[in-house]
Amino acid sequence: MEQLKSIAREATRAIDAVLDTQLRPEQADEVARIVEKAVIKAMLEGQHRAVDACINVPEAEQDTAHKIATAIRRSNDALIANLTSLR
Repeated sequence: MEQLKSIAREATRAIDAVLDTQLRPEQADEVARIVEKAVIKAMLEGQHRAVDACINVPEAEQDTAHKIATAIRRSNDALIANLTSLR
């Protein structure tokens, strides 16, 4: 989780650097939250694609694919629970 916050802060600094005026601290915090949400959304979309890919495997490998999809979904659930607790 700390790495995600670090990514969001780094993106906020980069955004601030291209603006004509600097962000106020509360604006910087809000931009960091927006960036964090965008990163989370992208991560979840990638995980959904991975689950979808697992579903579309040959029948002989369905058991393994189901186990992988379940593990990805569990990771998704844990990620969402952790992020929700941070708010």
